[in-house]
Order: sequence, then C-alpha cells, then structure tokens
Amino acid sequence: MSGEKSSTVRMKKHDWGVFVDRDGTIIDETGYLSDPDKARLLPNAARALRMLNELGVPVIVVSNQSGIARGMYTAEDVEKVNRRIRDLLQAEGALVDQVYYCPHHPDYGATCDCRKPAPGLLIRGAREFGILLDKSFMVGDKLIDIQAGKAAGTRVIFLRTGDGEKELEHAREEILEVADEICEDLLEAVRWILVQKNVKV
Repeated sequence: MSGEKSSTVRMKKHDWGVFVDRDGTIIDETGYLSDPDKARLLPNAARALRMLNELGVPVIVVSNQSGIARGMYTAEDVEKVNRRIRDLLQAEGALVDQVYYCPHHPDYGATCDCRKPAPGLLIRGAREFGILLDKSFMVGDKLIDIQAGKAAGTRVIFLRTGDGEKELEHAREEILEVADEICEDLLEAVRWILVQKNVKV
C-alpha cells in the first residue's frame, strides 16, 4: 500500500472527506496507464475537485494498480503518472490531498487488504486525515469502488464515466443494490454530496 502526499497543506475544516477513484473518475480510463503524457483529465473533474478544495474537504485518491504486480510497469511509473495528474489539476486550480494505491494482485503473488473492493486504502486515509468514514463518501466508476466504500462505511456514488456504462450493463443489479446514487460524472457527484451535507456553493 503506497501513498503520496500533496505538497500543498490546507486547513481541514470538516470531519469528513471524499475518496475518489483515479482512472475513469478523474482521468480517462486507458487501461494500465504507465505513460504520464497519456494522462487526460475528464471534463469537469478539476472543477469538481476545486469545489471541495475551496470548502476545505479532504480529497483522497484510492486506486488499484495491479500493473505493478503483473510486471507491466513499476511503482515509479505510477508515481510519475500521479505527479502528472497533480500538475494537470494544479493548472486548473485544483488538488488532491493524498494518493494511495494498491500494487498487489492475488494472482501475482500477494494477498492484501488494500486492493479494492477491500477497504484498506480508505481506512488508512481516514486514520491519517482524522476523518470519519461514516460521514464520508466514495466515488468511482466500477462496482469494486463502491463496494470498497460500502465496506469502509462510507456513502457511495457510482459514475457513468470511464467503465461506468459498461459496468451498468453487466452488473446493474449489484450496482443499484450498493450505490447511494448514480451520477453522470464527478461534478454531478460532488454537487450531490454537497446537497447531502447542506453545503451551499
């Protein structure tokens, strides 16, 4: 389980946070991304995160990166991609407070509690940021994202971006059973979250 802290330190104003998947939620889903130059922000992603930033809400990325275990790329490659994503967000006035990723895969020599749908990454983030999971949210475009959030005790939002539409075709009943809300993109999800929190923007 790995993590990279933001170089920007902000005053936390809330006892809750928002956990977000990376590929298909913040950036285009390209499959086993190792080239930083191929990272592309999804429309409205930076705007959505900026809304949370301005409210002092911790934004924590949680991502499966089994390409490391599979030998497709290295941890250094993942960190380069994550730095590129941070640069792209910063250029639009947004940031993430922390990035955690799981480098494991059970078929390639390791079992763990951090590979989604396990909740380990969220539990670590809640502990390190001093936020309450039952007041927090998890957002992602895959069933395993919302399963991880549910297992951790957060409310969960499923997105139609990335692999979302494909997952809805194949696992609609499971998604509807787990998800608290289904949204078109990260911006719609953040707006829904703020309504639940009675926060006006």
